Amino acid sequence: MNVKFTNRLTDFFVNFFTLDDLVPQAEAEAAIRDGVSFRGTNILILIVAIFIASLGLNTNSTAVIIGAMLISPLMGPIIGIGLGVGVHDFELIKRCVRNLVMAAGFSMLASMLYFLISPVNEGHSELLARTSPTIYDVLIGFFGGTAGIIGLGSRSKGNVIPGVAIATALMPPLCTAGYGLATWQLHYFLGATYLFIINSIYIAFATFIGVKLLKYKGADTVDNQRARRVRRIVYGLAILTMLPSIWLTYNMLRSNKFNMNANRFVTEECNFPATQVLSKDAYTKDGQHYIRIALIGKILPADSLNMALSSRLGFYGLAGTKLIIVQGDESSRTDMTQSADDIFRLTQSTITRQQEEIDSLRRLTRQGESARAIGKTIAPELKVLFPQIEDIAVTEPVFARVTQDESLDTVSVALVRYSSPMSKAQIDKFREYLSARLKLPDVRIVEVSASLLDKPAAQQNKKQVTTSASTE
Repeated sequence: MNVKFTNRLTDFFVNFFTLDDLVPQAEAEAAIRDGVSFRGTNILILIVAIFIASLGLNTNSTAVIIGAMLISPLMGPIIGIGLGVGVHDFELIKRCVRNLVMAAGFSMLASMLYFLISPVNEGHSELLARTSPTIYDVLIGFFGGTAGIIGLGSRSKGNVIPGVAIATALMPPLCTAGYGLATWQLHYFLGATYLFIINSIYIAFATFIGVKLLKYKGADTVDNQRARRVRRIVYGLAILTMLPSIWLTYNMLRSNKFNMNANRFVTEECNFPATQVLSKDAYTKDGQHYIRIALIGKILPADSLNMALSSRLGFYGLAGTKLIIVQGDESSRTDMTQSADDIFRLTQSTITRQQEEIDSLRRLTRQGESARAIGKTIAPELKVLFPQIEDIAVTEPVFARVTQDESLDTVSVALVRYSSPMSKAQIDKFREYLSARLKLPDVRIVEVSASLLDKPAAQQNKKQVTTSASTE
């Protein structure tokens, strides 16, 4: 019972996948070889298709671009290369490669001329989509070529070839490459050219495999060594063409993952009662990831907010990402900060100047208090050491040199009244005592008369005060 069921199931699938509607090899080859040539009308149709595709890219119109892909005859030489490798027709390979290079050159030149004279040179999404090929473009080219060779080898071709032309998108990359040359943006030119090479090589590679699977026979007289060398070249080109796309795909997936994690982070963590997220932007610059968040509403403490959000980045796979948080009008905030700094510096300068004046007044006050306190301090000592001294006052007057250069000179002066005269030796000893006791480098001793201290100040202003100074 199980054997019968298995056989019936096998017959069911075999009936569905049996290729019983294939055309003879000669008919399929004739259809492919007819589309290889690029002369006369084919060249004119190609140039017209290029202008249509350029207009579609210029206006960002998907429908116009699809129409240009349907008109373009670029599929012929590419499938012809795959057929030539499969049936060992080396002359066909040469002719197809030559025609494809010429067609690509004419296409880029026509597109470049269009964009040079076009008043609109802004890159739209349809243009930008042709500059970053990935492994998915490799798969599109391969499966598109597979569908193309199967369609050409079958009786019911349907819309296979037009569908392949749309899916593999050969025209838009050439137009984007021309745009890159016209605007001198080499990353556009290189990316679009690489996409065109991917599509061409993998359509031809899929055609070569399809020819082998369809068991098309090669020429009777074949140089086997040359055939093996050509196959190795085909395999090598397929692998080398694929490698950069794998790296670009890896970078694309990393970028997509970073953007998804950044969006999830902002959505889940930036929920504040009186503040809302106005915009967010996740980008990478010089290998460093950044998330820029613009907030509107109540101003939050910047340092605390940045610290709190940064500590949560690791939970979203965003460790090492730098946060840039903008609140309110940054230009106004900068002006306010600058004004506040100016006011602070002015206030600080004023406070410093006032503090210096206060310190100066305090020093003068202390000096006056010190001068008044000296007499009381040394009076008991003078009674014992120099009993002839009845009164003493120590001061630091400022002398102005009237007859010379009007410079100022501060000296220490001791005003002394004696009860009885002192000898020169006693006065010298008294001066040494004052210098040591008061810690003054030099002391001038001035003797004052008794009348200066006994009469009121009002009367002293009317009379000349006689003083005798010791000039020792």
